[in-house]
Amino acid sequence: MGNNLKGFYWGWYVVLGAFLILGVNYGTRYSFGVFVKPMALEYHWSRSVISAGISIMVLAYGVGGIFAGRLADRIAPRWIITAGATLMAAGMFLTAIIRNPLQFYFTYGILGGFGAACLGVVVCNSSVGKWFIRKRGLAFGISSIGVGAGTMAMAPLAGYVVKVYGWRVGFILMGVCVLVVGVILSQWFMGKTRPEDYGLLPDGGGGTERGGDPASNDGSRLGPSLGQVLRDSRFWILVVCYSLAVMTEMSALVHQVAYAQDLQIDKVAAASSLGMIGMASSLGRFFFGWISDRIRDAKYASALGFLLMTVGMFLLVQTTSVAMLFAYALLFGFGYGSLATMMPFLLADRFGRHILGSAYGALTFFAAGIGGGAGPIIAGYIYDLTGSYNGAWLLNLTVLLIVTFLILALKPRRSDAAA
Repeated sequence: MGNNLKGFYWGWYVVLGAFLILGVNYGTRYSFGVFVKPMALEYHWSRSVISAGISIMVLAYGVGGIFAGRLADRIAPRWIITAGATLMAAGMFLTAIIRNPLQFYFTYGILGGFGAACLGVVVCNSSVGKWFIRKRGLAFGISSIGVGAGTMAMAPLAGYVVKVYGWRVGFILMGVCVLVVGVILSQWFMGKTRPEDYGLLPDGGGGTERGGDPASNDGSRLGPSLGQVLRDSRFWILVVCYSLAVMTEMSALVHQVAYAQDLQIDKVAAASSLGMIGMASSLGRFFFGWISDRIRDAKYASALGFLLMTVGMFLLVQTTSVAMLFAYALLFGFGYGSLATMMPFLLADRFGRHILGSAYGALTFFAAGIGGGAGPIIAGYIYDLTGSYNGAWLLNLTVLLIVTFLILALKPRRSDAAA
């Protein structure tokens, strides 16, 4: 395809590709909650044993994100995504025939995690971020809606397939979706690097973002190196806040279906709560992206997202019915929608788009790999220890309240501080 199609800026095709690829990736991963109880019943595995599988996957995702992000700053993303889709699909297919925890940890955890990293937010959203400056928040918001849309579509589908055909068929279905969508769409939409390489300007024209891009707007590769980013206190505030927030997110997404079923809520209704989170997070992603382009400092939007997650977690602790479960899902989901949008936005805003893939990969290692990996296994351990998820939900509530205030300590861009 040409750089523009009938005068339409190519960056928006990158956004569309990222939207669809993120949808199938995260829709698959965030549907894991519907597999927890049937796998536990068949193999008599504890929740901690099963939770370790998703924790290993998330850790592998975080480690893989470092390498995928570095590659995304150097080559066209379609080859990274194609390789990742193939590897992740292989992990899903092999998980359908596992017989012991070690096999599960390798197929779903390691293969699935490294594959998912190559078609996750690091590659997709860093690619989007290279095409936009003034409209960066909107672009991130739209592409990240794919995470919620995919969850909303695939979680109820997975719940139905698992209920009718069994969990093994469910994993096979997930693998087919990842392989077909990931390979075809990456080859179609994700074949270009950044606008300057094709004689284009960010946003489809001239202009700069508020205060200018920390990297030069003419496309030259100026700005901080990855080493400088890693020595910056602002980066580590982002690491702490988002690692803790993703920890709470993953523990809730993995265990809320089993929690609801323990409360005697119907299996399909419990699985649908994941879809509700997906729907609400889609609205949240658009909202937080839109508002970030319009306020003085996007850290305030991030704090609002954390606060909404806090209130949602409070509702989950109080849940006794389907109505309360859905109320939690809507509020928590809307706030959680801020994560995928605000992480790359704040990185690009503070450090520039030229280093976005590498910086985002490093942040994702801590946020998704460490924080996200710890969340499910901590919640599973608390359940095995106490026979209840209430302790895990209270821990999440406390952590979210802390990061709501901590993110406000994030210092502005250096040029803004100097001014």
